[in-house]
Amino acid sequence: MENRKAIVPLADGFEEIEAVTIIDVLRRAGVEVCVAALDADSLDVEGAHNICVVADMTFDDIDPGFAATADALVLPGGMGAMEAFKADERVIAMVRAFHARGKIVAAVCASPVVLHAAGILKGRSAVCHPSVHPQLSDIAQPARRVVRDSNIITATGAGATMEFALKIAEALTDADTAASLAAKMQV
Repeated sequence: MENRKAIVPLADGFEEIEAVTIIDVLRRAGVEVCVAALDADSLDVEGAHNICVVADMTFDDIDPGFAATADALVLPGGMGAMEAFKADERVIAMVRAFHARGKIVAAVCASPVVLHAAGILKGRSAVCHPSVHPQLSDIAQPARRVVRDSNIITATGAGATMEFALKIAEALTDADTAASLAAKMQV
């Protein structure tokens, strides 16, 4: 299997548990993960609970070749990050481009709102954090913590992040790899 690639943007106010869990699980699954700071002036991104994470590069510095061949775009939640993603045309354009190419587009917690803003949730099932549920009131929301509808994967929040990350790992690799990883991590 060829090396799978994922882009995980970060913006101030991201939910730390979500971002670090996603990055860690995907890297353990052998996925090449590019962590990209939305702010063009700094690689340091401050989470919602004042934990700073150093990104690999800025969003503007993502190699176009990497972006063109990446298999997934994964948006961690956190209200600050969600608002920044939703207001950033580069992120919205990337969500649309990945979706149009059938690539995995995933969002957790508040960030499914970004997918909705990009117009890719119409006719889809998705879940989100209850605090932003009114913004997705026109989307079918099954009573589950993680939902995969074709190439779109969403989850409800921090408590569902391990399950969410494993679902993405499964989509990018295979069920056996995800199951083995879950067993090794005692999930």
